[in-house]
Amino acid sequence: MCAEKKKFILDLPLKVILTEAGTSHFLSHKKQLLNLKLADNRTAHGVSMEHFSPGSLQDMILLDYVSKMEISMPEFVSRRQEVMDLSKLIVFSILYKQFDREIFNELVKCDCVRHHNRTNPSSLIDEKTIIPDKQLRSVLAMKEGTIRQARQTILDPVWKGIMSNSEYTPEEKNVFLLMTEKFLNRLSLMNWYIITKFYKTDGFNEIVSILRQRLSVYMSKSKVAEYISVMVMELALNSENNNIRKETKLLYQGIDNSDTLIFDPEIRQKVVQELQRKHELVFLSWTLGGGSMSIGKQGLLQITLYNKDDEFQEVKENIESKMSANLNKKSLIDFYRQMPEGQEGTDLGLYYFSYLEDACKKVNVKFESIVNQSSSSDLTIINLRFNF
Repeated sequence: MCAEKKKFILDLPLKVILTEAGTSHFLSHKKQLLNLKLADNRTAHGVSMEHFSPGSLQDMILLDYVSKMEISMPEFVSRRQEVMDLSKLIVFSILYKQFDREIFNELVKCDCVRHHNRTNPSSLIDEKTIIPDKQLRSVLAMKEGTIRQARQTILDPVWKGIMSNSEYTPEEKNVFLLMTEKFLNRLSLMNWYIITKFYKTDGFNEIVSILRQRLSVYMSKSKVAEYISVMVMELALNSENNNIRKETKLLYQGIDNSDTLIFDPEIRQKVVQELQRKHELVFLSWTLGGGSMSIGKQGLLQITLYNKDDEFQEVKENIESKMSANLNKKSLIDFYRQMPEGQEGTDLGLYYFSYLEDACKKVNVKFESIVNQSSSSDLTIINLRFNF
């Protein structure tokens, strides 16, 4: 669930499109930017990576340096775990940012902060307050002990609640313990400034209550990251297999049941190489929010899969039917186990749409999927839109 940093290095052909802030940062550090061509034939300034640290990429996202990311490959199955790790990293980055924004918006409304503002009109703490990071770091560096104590005051009852919850498996308990700490670790300097400033004052209980309540909400929302990563992978594999089937029929014409050939590793590799040569790739992109200044859009995530597909209407109807499938509220594991033998086709994963939609509704994450076709190309485009 929370394994967005499993590998120290991810090996994926990643194009990163930068925001204005990201572009300014890279240029100020004399980093050369590339003019990158994307799946929709648009070009944008950014950087290209083949091997990258998940932590470094997440730092860029949290600093609002990234507006879009894209990978393109003829086959995804050999990079399955890495693609899923990248997807989870992106979702968690958005959750961390949303959590931080919500905490700040609630903290400045606390009674203790309002009282401070009334009695100190020359040093207001509100939505318009801007204190340079350098100054905040200097102040917080002298309050390391207070930060540790405040952290434990916030977390101890949360951790006890997790450990005593009989509905969680031991693995889930460990994940949630780690996750709550990560959310606090990624709070902004400004939020920690407010927390430490009012630590042990009369109004600190209200601050603690806000943090614990938000942690509970985001622990629940974090479950969606796993669903999204699997859904992304299933869509990519579905498109990959369609491409491989079509190319196999072209390369091995006249052979009965050419579909069986794709299970031969050597033949499959040869087909994949041919797809690479023809640039018949599956493109997967993540478009992040509306930037830090786009009110109401910071929690947006759009995941788009582009693929050449002659059967656009069939793809559209297939996805729509899976979205509305009546799965009788079976768990996903039960659903897979009870599938009749012989029906484990490559579109089985598309049933995940129904589970993903249900999981999103439970934690108040807005989700919609749209399938359309580009008017300027023969690309079938699948959009998954989330608002956290």
